[in-house]
Amino acid sequence: MRKFGLVGYPLGHSFSKQYFTGKFRREHEDDCVYENYPVHDIEQITGIINSDAGLCGLNITIPYKTAILRLLDYVSEEAMETGAVNVVKIKRTGSSVLLYGYNSDITGVSDSLSQYIAGIRQALILGTGGASKAVHYALKKAGVTATSVSRHKKEGALAYTELTPQMLAATQLIVNTTPLGMFPDTESFPDIDYRQLGRRHILFDLVYNPEITAFLRKGTEQGCTVITGTRMLHSQAEKAWQIWNNDLL
Repeated sequence: MRKFGLVGYPLGHSFSKQYFTGKFRREHEDDCVYENYPVHDIEQITGIINSDAGLCGLNITIPYKTAILRLLDYVSEEAMETGAVNVVKIKRTGSSVLLYGYNSDITGVSDSLSQYIAGIRQALILGTGGASKAVHYALKKAGVTATSVSRHKKEGALAYTELTPQMLAATQLIVNTTPLGMFPDTESFPDIDYRQLGRRHILFDLVYNPEITAFLRKGTEQGCTVITGTRMLHSQAEKAWQIWNNDLL
């Protein structure tokens, strides 16, 4: 039996197990199973991998996308540049176990924005965690200038309180990479002035549970184009499956 799984904490919000279990059923991958591995400490991942010889690959989610780097033997160029890994491929040769890290979020972001990207020049990225790094990377490759926004001013990021109406007016795309609005706290949302938004704006939320978050709902009320996290979820999951099943190194 080939095993795959999701590592993070908490995992109650995640659809990964549901997605891959359905995929295995539809595609008759009868020798595959997907499990959740909620861990309180990144070091527990090593024990999980070493204790199950059938484990072939892992997805990594909050809060370990950056912390996982120190456990890996190889990190792809894209993942190294973003400083975040969300896919781990496990290679076993005899008693040797090697871990290879990738970032499929970049593919997910690019696919989600593909039909809109030609009209985007300026973007705001809400949040500075691992997912935000993938968004920065994808936008940079597409020639989009992106500014990070955080709860507190820090190097390389503005604070929410520093966002002016002029900044919002000059921005075509606003991406939420924070967990705000994620189940079960579905009524939370990033603290921006939604009154300044309109039909010229595109709002993209990486949260996919619920599909229409409070952030997107508030954007819709202002006439914004909204992009849910569902396409990204599917795209990055399929990229992970490709990584696990092909020799990409």
